[in-house]
Amino acid sequence: MWLATKKFRQDTSAVIGTIVVLVLLLTAILAPWLAPYPEDVRKVHPMQRLEAPSWKHPFGTDDVGCDMLSRVIFGTRVTILIVFVSTSVSMIIGVLVGILSGYYGGWLSIVAMRITDVFLAIPQIILAIALAQALGPSIPNVILAIALTYWPLFARIVYSETMSIKSRLFVEATLAIGAKNLRVIALHIFPNVLPSIIVRTTIGMGTVILVAAVLGFLGVGAQPPTPEWGLMVANSREYLPEAWWFATFPGLAIFVVVMSFNLLGDGLRDIIDPRLRRSSKK
Repeated sequence: MWLATKKFRQDTSAVIGTIVVLVLLLTAILAPWLAPYPEDVRKVHPMQRLEAPSWKHPFGTDDVGCDMLSRVIFGTRVTILIVFVSTSVSMIIGVLVGILSGYYGGWLSIVAMRITDVFLAIPQIILAIALAQALGPSIPNVILAIALTYWPLFARIVYSETMSIKSRLFVEATLAIGAKNLRVIALHIFPNVLPSIIVRTTIGMGTVILVAAVLGFLGVGAQPPTPEWGLMVANSREYLPEAWWFATFPGLAIFVVVMSFNLLGDGLRDIIDPRLRRSSKK
């Protein structure tokens, strides 16, 4: 554990990604205290619409006069909600499908993996847009659409890992002494596939943020006056390039957060993926 922590601290990009992710979490928690105008996030102020960045409004104001800095800060709450809930749901579904089909094999494996392949054959963003449109524009439906399109990635990775691990000698020895299947899965299979799950989850959070932003941009995600970054960028289109700040700051927020999750995921992969450690030494 100490060596893993030391190696992680030596990875500058991973440390930067971790810091930014922690700042994102703190911002979401402390949003009412950090936002300069928390009471105005959902109000309309026609007299101060599209004001350029100033000391009063560091990020300027939007098309209805709301302070952009406050809306970007509160947008972290929407982002955190979508990312963690949708990723958790897809992870649970994918891990269960991958472990059970990989361990038991037979018809269960064939059916589960063919369904997984069907989902993987369609680009996730296209499928998510279709589901979100069918379900109706709202944050719960965005979460459901992302979860239902992201679980196959977990399932395929966990399935491959489970197929490899179940044939190892220590698993066969455990079964030979009379251990039940559920015990073998819980105490031997799952702990060995957990590193891959952690890495996939961390890197995948960046993808989830992008998908949620695209859904908001296309109008099938969060709806006004919800402070969602993709929706802010969509609302700014007709005011560009004059009101450049309207799209710039929520766009930068998306970029920084996605990049941070990717850097964090890469750092974790370098540490906890044994195969990558072996390949890096060659």
